[in-house]
Amino acid sequence: MSQNPVLDTPAQSAPNAHEPTLRQRLNRSEFAKTRRSLLLIAPLLVFVVVCFLFPIGSILSQSINNPELPEALPQTSKALQAWSGDALPDEHLYALLAKELIAARDQGQIASAAKRLSYEDASYRRLILAVPRQAPADGVDVKNILIAKQPLWGDITTWRTLQRAAKPLTSLYLLSAFDRKVDAKTGAIVSQPADQALYVNVLLRTLWMATVVTLLCVGIGYPLAYWLAKQPSGRANLLMILVLLPFWTSLIVRTASWIVLLQSGGLINRALMGIGLIDHPLTLVFNRLGVYISMTHILLPFIVLPLYAVMKGISPSYMRAAISLGAHPFLAFWRVYVPQTFAGITAGALLVFMMAIGYYVTPALLGGPDDQMVSYFVAFFTNSTMNWGMAAALGSQLLIIVMLLYIVYVRVTRTPAEAAAR
Repeated sequence: MSQNPVLDTPAQSAPNAHEPTLRQRLNRSEFAKTRRSLLLIAPLLVFVVVCFLFPIGSILSQSINNPELPEALPQTSKALQAWSGDALPDEHLYALLAKELIAARDQGQIASAAKRLSYEDASYRRLILAVPRQAPADGVDVKNILIAKQPLWGDITTWRTLQRAAKPLTSLYLLSAFDRKVDAKTGAIVSQPADQALYVNVLLRTLWMATVVTLLCVGIGYPLAYWLAKQPSGRANLLMILVLLPFWTSLIVRTASWIVLLQSGGLINRALMGIGLIDHPLTLVFNRLGVYISMTHILLPFIVLPLYAVMKGISPSYMRAAISLGAHPFLAFWRVYVPQTFAGITAGALLVFMMAIGYYVTPALLGGPDDQMVSYFVAFFTNSTMNWGMAAALGSQLLIIVMLLYIVYVRVTRTPAEAAAR
């Protein structure tokens, strides 16, 4: 009896529809690895958000926050938002303003409201502070009495300014940081008068000083890093310690040391006079030159380190090959060696520039009135006038510049493989 091989072969079971495929298993494995990685870095992310991002965000929010009038004059602020702005308010709004200003004076809040309005116009501070003693006690005919005693209350521009200042958010500080303001009559954004325009010049001065310091650091740091890279390892490590030695000293101590060295009777002037190069002491301190010298000395290691790291990895065989093919040593250096150090130059220059635009101590101690940078005014508004809105607006300028430079840094230092992958 013949047997059918097809019937005698054990039936092979079909694949289970519920069994995960290889791709699904790989995706699950990748997801598990990603989740473990996120759990490992979760404490760091929480630390960055709580101790870095949240404080920065809360400070920057002060540049648009406008709480003074809504807190001191809550009912008047609401009524002003409903006012059309086409004609002077009615008697009710005048009486409400006088009533709330009297209450604010008794509660100690009128000073903050007057200070806020003084940012719009210096004359408004006295105008607001005079209302509690000029308003009638019985609250009758407040409009005519206030206009008779203070004609500004009869100017619709005053009320439009009050309406704008009573909003919970404001563009005053951000516009002022770029020497702009809102015209009270037209509502258009216009330039500040020439005698009040300041902050654009300060920003341009900051960028210029940071650029000069960066160029000086590149000019001094490049040959220094090149020389260090050509030294034997033991000697290079010892010399690198000398380059990093300023990091072990306080910034204020280094700045104060330059004051001692650069002053009229300091070591530098005395040495120059001793060798006969000058007859009278040079003015090297409390001016722009002193700021450049000190900032260059302080920031120089930040460009030497990346340059040294890049140069250490460049093989000397490239230069030897170019020279052996007939190139002049200088041309070989410029056409073969220097292009290989562009990544180090860019990284170091951007690092120095980003640090230079935020410098405060060195220009404040070594510079004159015309040498102060944006950070000086941030500290002034924070510590002296307590104008957090203006300080946050000026700080946002530096933050935006640093973020743009960081984007440039990422793009410049990206390797060709990374660029192709994107």
